[in-house]
Amino acid sequence: MRKIPATVVTGFLGAGKTTLIRNLLQNAEGRRIALVINEFGDLGVDGDILKGCGVETCREEDVVELTNGCICCTVADDFIPTMEKLLEHADRLDHIVIETSGLALPQPLVAAFNWPEVKARVTVDGVVTVIDAAAVAAGRFADDEAKVQAQREADESLDHDNPLEELFEDQIRAADLLVLSKADLVSDEELARVREEVTLVAGRKLALVTASQGKLPADVLLGLASGTEDHIHERRSHHEIEHEGGVAHDHDDFESIVVETRPLASPDRFVDGLKGLIAAHDILRLKGFAAVEGKAARLLVQAVGGRVEAYYDRPFAPGEARATRLVVIGLHDAIEENEGAIRAAIAALASTEAQAAAE
Repeated sequence: MRKIPATVVTGFLGAGKTTLIRNLLQNAEGRRIALVINEFGDLGVDGDILKGCGVETCREEDVVELTNGCICCTVADDFIPTMEKLLEHADRLDHIVIETSGLALPQPLVAAFNWPEVKARVTVDGVVTVIDAAAVAAGRFADDEAKVQAQREADESLDHDNPLEELFEDQIRAADLLVLSKADLVSDEELARVREEVTLVAGRKLALVTASQGKLPADVLLGLASGTEDHIHERRSHHEIEHEGGVAHDHDDFESIVVETRPLASPDRFVDGLKGLIAAHDILRLKGFAAVEGKAARLLVQAVGGRVEAYYDRPFAPGEARATRLVVIGLHDAIEENEGAIRAAIAALASTEAQAAAE
């Protein structure tokens, strides 16, 4: 029986995974592709974006959304049943693409392809790790070594593990193909430094390509024939190395909340205000959909770091609620301590008072 190839697309929050997959679907050259979309938080933004890809090979019934967690932690409860469901219609599929949460470890997910229920029917064509070149160039995943050393000298008992850096490295180590996204946002010199840093982290020779706006030919991403499930034990994560499999992986370092508020009075004012909010509370990722007063289309809002973009992606469907709903993701302590302030700030930015201030 022919095994169905599956591609795991991983990468940190906001790296450009969904944009890459959307472009892949629109240029699939007739391939019938099923999607498994996993998000950290209970607002399914990415799945909603991909369902509207507008091509025949992207059927809504072939899109499975798993929200409010990472499938790397819920393999038995979520991933295996999802794969079994997809395989009921295996004759209609040419490929499966799995977009992990930006906080997921690829290693346990890929290892799950060795489960007997899955291994007989599916093989991992490749793990594609998407890397935000602009974020790496800005030092988003690296510690300020001088600051850390000063903290160590002041208190040797402090824990200086950097969860962002470790996760970034783990996602690279699991890869068969590295995609440096948003290459158009950095200079040639910065891109060269990012290449060097990523290659050093990988610790082995890997295929590496650059992309702008997620545009890569389907043949670059699919058809790697890596059989990664047979090799993933050689690409251990920080967690596996430190705990030797004795402690369950979790995401206690990170937290997400969903904020719902009224339709926006001024989308420009709202977007500008989000930039300040993100900087003030060190928000890692913000995304969702907004209703705008007087507009029949919904506004897609995406933010990573200090970059915020918003555009109308489609008209509201008949009966669809016209509200503003955003998922906000950050380090656990920052979100927990500032949740009230974050909610209040977003509500204020959406208000008519914000419109008056803008004018």
